[in-house]
Amino acid sequence: MQKYTEVKKVAIYGFLGNVLLLISKLTVGFMTHSQSMIADGLNSAGDVFASSMTYIGNYISSRPADHTHPYGHGKAEYIFSLIISFSFLLVAFAVFRSSLNSIIVGTRFHPSLWLSVTAFSTIVSKFFLYAFSKKVSVRYDSLLAHANAEDHRNDMFISSLTVISIISGHFGLFLVDNISGILIALWIAFSGFKIFSSAYNILMDTNMDENLSKKFCDMIMSIEGVDHLDEVHAKPIGLYFLLIVKISVDAHISVYEGHNVARKVRASLETENSIKEVIVHINPAQYHPKRMNDIK
Repeated sequence: MQKYTEVKKVAIYGFLGNVLLLISKLTVGFMTHSQSMIADGLNSAGDVFASSMTYIGNYISSRPADHTHPYGHGKAEYIFSLIISFSFLLVAFAVFRSSLNSIIVGTRFHPSLWLSVTAFSTIVSKFFLYAFSKKVSVRYDSLLAHANAEDHRNDMFISSLTVISIISGHFGLFLVDNISGILIALWIAFSGFKIFSSAYNILMDTNMDENLSKKFCDMIMSIEGVDHLDEVHAKPIGLYFLLIVKISVDAHISVYEGHNVARKVRASLETENSIKEVIVHINPAQYHPKRMNDIK
């Protein structure tokens, strides 16, 4: 499937790029004692882990359905996205603690041309990685690719702060370096929470959003023979939905005619790419007192 091939590329390109940046950032960061560059390097360590999780999660979710997983392995994408969000939060904590300690101790870094070169190289490389990951995430609605795109965008922001701290260091404003590290930590934590929230909602079988629900309800009510709609529930299955529909039909029609209405409802809904399977339950139409009053 094309989607899994493209997400695999996102993981591989991200892994290779992040390994190179990790080595260069930490080497330069520890040589110059720059907290923002060290923070940037620790973030790249988290990026390497995230790229690895993307590759593994994409591999598992691409496996076809089998007798133990009749709806496929799509939810692996969200499980591994959840793991990635945890890595973001751990990195954020480590960076925050390191930067706060530097403020207390009063650590200063040594301005260097290599700091500027490393920071600008990161911004350029991460821009291309972000553009590719974002394109894949939008085209294939992939949370794993989206998590990587968010990660690459964060790196551009982080490296921009690093550039600011380097420039400030040349003017003796070393506190900016430590404050930049704290801002980096908060941004990473925010991104991690957003990814966690998206994955959590899917794994907890949260119902579809209101716009999608209204669209499906309108499709159901447009089918001839549907008296009214009782309930519509959607169970997320990876990237798709298992739709459970309860409709009421004329109580006096035959069982065959009732099931024919259900077949039309199912056929209409299954034309949607986001729906994996539709289960339709038929009830006899009941006229409640309120409805009878409306008729009169």
